[in-house]
Amino acid sequence: MGGWEVTAGGAGAGPDALLVLADGTTFEGEAVGAIPPAGVTTGEAVFNTVMSGYQEVITDPSYAGQVIAFTYPHIGNYGVAADDNESARPFCRGVITRDLARRPSNWRSTETLGDFLARHGVPGISGVDTRRLTRHLRQAGSMPCAFGTADETTLERAAAGEPGTEGTDLVAGVTTTEPYTVGAGPLRVVAYDFGIKRTILRHLEAFATVDVVPAATPPGDVLARKPDGVFLSNGPGDPAAVTYATAAISQLLGQVPVFGICLGHQLLGAALGGQTYKLKFGHHGGNHPVRRLATDAVEITSQNHNYAVAEGTIPNADVTHVNLNDGVVEGLRCTDAPAFSVQYHPEAGPGPHDARYLFAEFRTLMEAHSKTGATR
Repeated sequence: MGGWEVTAGGAGAGPDALLVLADGTTFEGEAVGAIPPAGVTTGEAVFNTVMSGYQEVITDPSYAGQVIAFTYPHIGNYGVAADDNESARPFCRGVITRDLARRPSNWRSTETLGDFLARHGVPGISGVDTRRLTRHLRQAGSMPCAFGTADETTLERAAAGEPGTEGTDLVAGVTTTEPYTVGAGPLRVVAYDFGIKRTILRHLEAFATVDVVPAATPPGDVLARKPDGVFLSNGPGDPAAVTYATAAISQLLGQVPVFGICLGHQLLGAALGGQTYKLKFGHHGGNHPVRRLATDAVEITSQNHNYAVAEGTIPNADVTHVNLNDGVVEGLRCTDAPAFSVQYHPEAGPGPHDARYLFAEFRTLMEAHSKTGATR
């Protein structure tokens, strides 16, 4: 791995390490996973509250540029299984845990989480007081950090020099380089890959042939594929930095049904003229309550985003879902074009399945607006 080292077995007790936040707050721990040549890893520190599904979280491309701190104390208990990966490899900068399991117990497991991190070149730090860390990030907000085996002064400088995610196009580093097709369903969907998860593709495959295209694909090329609908995927970072995607979506609206999830929701909002902003510490977890305004039902949802669409900035769209924790806009439906989106993850992976009906709504929308839909 180009000079990288791994800890003992990738899962055992490693050398002493430190985690330093950009404001100078320091945490002690031990290195796990891969150790970079200079003993320093940087990124934006965020916390995730899931109690299981750590592998799906770590392999979600939406975490590009970030260091994931798990609030649940025991991580790695059931090991790693290839079928649970949400992408070909992790894109996160690193992982922070309180206690990384050394001996997983699960018949599906093929390796420990520590070995998985080491094999993919992902650094980690374990033994951290993640309760204290989470309380600090809730009060001060997500911020750049540095961790590793280097001395404290070196880590402090690295944390101060880490730019974070604002204003950076992280999508370009996770999107596919070439189009590819999955599924063989009767409808045809073109899915923009801003960092798409495999579980999303599995849901779309159930009723569609899905052409997955790079994030910068021009709208003309999308329409040339004669899709019944266009899907806007999840992805990492600041939506304001992905201007090429916003421009493409603006030209597709009204020509074909559109469904967006997470970053796709934010980009749809921006294409409709809305404003986006960065949340203090984001939504990362599998238990966020969201009210569906059409029925007043409450859905427990899986979430992973640091940015949101500002309420009241889109005159030609109705808010369909609202986060009950903090009032963040969780869903939009365009009033003058067949387009809708949600901020959360209806596919789960990991998380509850309360919102999977949204994929059926996308199918219904496509069939209603497709010239061939009535005969299918």
